[in-house]
Amino acid sequence: METIRNWLLPLVLAAVQGALMGPGSGPAERPGLPGLIAVGCALFVETAALGRRRQAPVRALAGALGAYVLGMVAWPDGYLGLGTPVALYSVAVRCPMPVTVRAVAGLVGVEWVMSAVQDGFRVSLLTLAITLSVYVLCAGLGEARRQWLGGRLTAAHRLAGAEHARRTAGDHERRRLARELHDVSAHHLTSVVVTVDAAQRLQDSRPELAPEALSFAERTGTETMASLQRLVGLLRDTDCPGGPGVTSAEIEELVAGFGRLGRPVAAHIPDDLTGPAAEAIHGIVREALTNAVRHAPGAAARVHVRRADGLLELTVENAPPRTPAPHDTGGLGAGRGVAGMRERAAAAGGELTAGPGPDGGWLVRATLPDAVGPQQPPGPAWRRHVLREQRLADPALALAAMILPVVISLGATEDWPERTRRGSMPELIVVTVLLVLHALPLLWRRRAPVACLVAVLATAWLWPVAVAVVPLPSRVSQFLAGGTLVELLAVYALAAYGRGPSTAWPALIATAFGTASVITATAAADGSFEGDPVDGFIGVMVIVLCAVLAPLFAAVCGAGLVLRRRRLRVLAHDDFAFASSMWHAQQAAEAERHRLALTLREAVLHHTASLVALARQGRLDDVATTARAALAAMRDMLHGLGDAGDVAGRLAPSPTAADLDTLCRTLRAAGRDVRLRGLPEAGRDLPASVHVSTYRIVAAALGAGDHGPARVTLGRRRGTVSITVTGVPLAVAGPVAERLRVQAAAGEGRIVLEPTGTVRVSLPAGPAPAPVQEVSPSPYA
Repeated sequence: METIRNWLLPLVLAAVQGALMGPGSGPAERPGLPGLIAVGCALFVETAALGRRRQAPVRALAGALGAYVLGMVAWPDGYLGLGTPVALYSVAVRCPMPVTVRAVAGLVGVEWVMSAVQDGFRVSLLTLAITLSVYVLCAGLGEARRQWLGGRLTAAHRLAGAEHARRTAGDHERRRLARELHDVSAHHLTSVVVTVDAAQRLQDSRPELAPEALSFAERTGTETMASLQRLVGLLRDTDCPGGPGVTSAEIEELVAGFGRLGRPVAAHIPDDLTGPAAEAIHGIVREALTNAVRHAPGAAARVHVRRADGLLELTVENAPPRTPAPHDTGGLGAGRGVAGMRERAAAAGGELTAGPGPDGGWLVRATLPDAVGPQQPPGPAWRRHVLREQRLADPALALAAMILPVVISLGATEDWPERTRRGSMPELIVVTVLLVLHALPLLWRRRAPVACLVAVLATAWLWPVAVAVVPLPSRVSQFLAGGTLVELLAVYALAAYGRGPSTAWPALIATAFGTASVITATAAADGSFEGDPVDGFIGVMVIVLCAVLAPLFAAVCGAGLVLRRRRLRVLAHDDFAFASSMWHAQQAAEAERHRLALTLREAVLHHTASLVALARQGRLDDVATTARAALAAMRDMLHGLGDAGDVAGRLAPSPTAADLDTLCRTLRAAGRDVRLRGLPEAGRDLPASVHVSTYRIVAAALGAGDHGPARVTLGRRRGTVSITVTGVPLAVAGPVAERLRVQAAAGEGRIVLEPTGTVRVSLPAGPAPAPVQEVSPSPYA
């Protein structure tokens, strides 16, 4: 299919040129045998070059240009050279803007040099104008196509990202909740265990520490219960994604709380920390100081945050321990403190390192983006947006609408050269200015289609005024008739980029009547139309012109409405797919939160409540035991969070090729025509890995974001399963294509991605299954 698409247009152009070379056709003056041979060679080179226009567009343009030069030298009046505009369009579609601009400049320069050599300088100016308008128009249409394809690729990336978020939402939520719970357990429960253990060891030498430890355990246990209950409430409240943002005051209060544990902590923190960076700093400081309490009891610590070049640099450093840490403190945490700090830094867009300090202590360094720093000026982004909107397509159409009417009218008006030689060049300048003013509003046809059409109709009335004031030549209404192209483009823009049929059809009627009135008024001011007097036929002329122009405008308006409907349908499909993926991701995260809330209440909260009650009763030994039990329950729950994804993966059934029928039925129920062929024959007796690979490849191709009809064909031959998916152009490029390549490579298969939207995969599957034969049951069975 891709081969036919690449070669069909070049062969058609070659057939048209070949028909002109046949006897009895083409120009009267035919070249001799050497000239025909040269034209044939040029035609062969052009056809071969255009066949590669999608794979190597720049080389195809160079080959087409060389063939054009050879053909024009051999047969100036008979060689068409239609390959250069086609190749230029391919360059504009597949290459960046600077390459397209250089290609247009090179083509126009070659055309002008050839025209100047053959016909002289005066005629070459007209040729330059024609060539410039044609090539710029081809480049503009190609650029518009490239922008559309770029938008589709961006949508594919967006959908792929949403699908990835849907698949990983549960895992991300589990990791986030595990980090939050680890912070709660480390900051509160570990402090209780360390304090109570210290009071138990020193109860003979310092008996006054026992009441302080009990008071601290009661206070900290109450805070722990409040934190856990708040977390449970947040987990159950689906409408509240989180609490208020962390501020500098909360970070300072956190540092002061560690200072009350009996260790000197120095801090330097800016007063305006907000956003994700402040939340990350709060979590990192809490984890780092908790580790210092656990592994370096009594050692001094320092927390320092400073700004530098739009970044926040956090340093948490503690000195070596004054006394050896208790031997059993290693089991207090969940064993992921440094990993959790790195995750927090990475989530905020930064990085973190942790390791021994130069004095034998421990040093944590983090670099985070500063959300309060100076923002980027909006100017460059606004200019980039304008360039994206009007890079080449709209200026190309406006330029063509300015030049083509002049070229057409000059070719049909015989007295212009004579009047020009008599010194009437200002008249041509007036006509040129009118055409420029008439076509200039097309630059805004996408951004403001209604205003563009109104401006086009308003500038058209300058024609009768100019004809009445300035002595322009006869049959000047031909210029306005040629300028009707501007009205056509404006009507198309209103239908394609406006508010829909309710605005397009009334505007069409008004445009047809207004254009007919302006042409009639211009002819009345000039006194003639097409060389005939118009006296007494003004009303009839308006009616006739309306009858002629209305079907033309209606056809253009209908084409614009069809394009608008197709574009909106594509965008609506993308938005629906994106919203569906995000909804599923939210549901997965919500399910994890509810599961964790239930486990948290059952496993940890009752231990914490018992800890507070025992502390109030003064039972120091039981407080230590209960705190350790609460930590153990928390640790088990954290390990369960880490294993939940693996358990779910082990329990979830693997998809098979037979599930493709259900997948296709689901897509058809959603409104997309998807047909499946080849089941169940191709899926019989396949290895489990091939079943999974087949399903995932087809599901990824169909889920790329396309909305048109698709066909899935499965085949089995000589130990190979062939998978062909057609109608999926978004699956042959971008992240979906990369995913398909990885899946095919994982199955030790081969994959071919055709630009037409076809995916072909071959997977090794072992020998084909033998046909099933009916066997009568044994009476002894």
